[in-house]
Amino acid sequence: MIPTIDSQIGITTYSTSFDGIGGKIRSAPEDFQVYEKISEKSLNSIKEQGSYAVFKLTKKKIDTSHALSDIFKRRGIRLKALGLKDASAVTEQFVCANNSGNSVDELVSDKYSLKKIGYVKKPLSKKDMVGNHFKIKISDCSQGLSNFHEHDRILNFYGYQRFGSKRPVTHLIGKAILQKNFKKAVDLIVSFTSPYDSDENTSIREKLTDTSNYARYLDQVPPQMDVERIVLQEMIDHGNEQKAIRAIPLHLRRFYIQAYQSFIFNLSLSAAFVDGENLFECIDGDVCFDNAGVIGKFVRGMDQRLALPFVGYSYYKKTRFHLQITKILESEEMSPKDFFIKEMQEVSSEGGFRQAAIHCTDYLASDDTVEFTLSRGSFATILLREIMKPEDPIAAGF
Repeated sequence: MIPTIDSQIGITTYSTSFDGIGGKIRSAPEDFQVYEKISEKSLNSIKEQGSYAVFKLTKKKIDTSHALSDIFKRRGIRLKALGLKDASAVTEQFVCANNSGNSVDELVSDKYSLKKIGYVKKPLSKKDMVGNHFKIKISDCSQGLSNFHEHDRILNFYGYQRFGSKRPVTHLIGKAILQKNFKKAVDLIVSFTSPYDSDENTSIREKLTDTSNYARYLDQVPPQMDVERIVLQEMIDHGNEQKAIRAIPLHLRRFYIQAYQSFIFNLSLSAAFVDGENLFECIDGDVCFDNAGVIGKFVRGMDQRLALPFVGYSYYKKTRFHLQITKILESEEMSPKDFFIKEMQEVSSEGGFRQAAIHCTDYLASDDTVEFTLSRGSFATILLREIMKPEDPIAAGF
């Protein structure tokens, strides 16, 4: 049976026949370890001398953004990460200076350590990252982890984090913005509740369903609800929903649109699998990625991986998945042209393609611990979902 929260984010199927071992992840930060991997070419470009310093950032109980913000506050050094790592794990990643100014050799706090490993001629970017290696302990699980052999048969769904995890709302906000229903977007941001959220958060959100309460309860909104505070303040000051949405940082507004595109992708992938499409092999006419991540048409004899459309205003119709995608868009009362927003052009999205199946390598499993490497953009929680088949993903640590 598919958990309710899975269906809410567009995942309506499992792609493996494994029964699942249950259990829980992230019982302690050390139970979920993530090691970022960059390309061999990028690794070899790090020298003893150069223009831009490169560091290894190791952390736990703090996410990447807050760690880099703290480094800037303490030393005035602005660093850029290749990928974001959350707080509920022990993570190791590369970060790079974006100018050739001040640097440090090492910096240590109670939640992170920063160590310089060399220099590069030009700053590293997310294109240099090829994936992540994971080592994960599954607590309180039944025996049988070593019997899971379907790690090469897992659909490349977007994971719970993309949609807000305990509060799966980011895609709903994105849809409201695309439909130019800025009032609904504001309502979702400040007052959407979820049974997985804390009682404190739910209580304040319920009060904020009444717009006349905005000024009364603004000071009671907890600091971690920073986006909500921005929107509420703008509504109190100007009472204009479109202005309130525009007050949100651009990268977050774009994230809302991407979350809705991710929801459409998950629905499309689910529908294609249920309809019997082979999503693990390419056939003539398919759009595919090669080993370098370059997209193109399927060529026999080449090592390629099937791609599905990621719907935007430049949606490509000529794939074997057009029927499923068309039905989904019709049920959502959306069309590709809706992803261009005249009133907020900076968040418009042309779309593209995403790999249909997870590319998993270096897979090892024994007792209650599993290790594997995933290419950039794939979610470890989606692989773990197939192994554990949790009844309640959020309670299981997802």
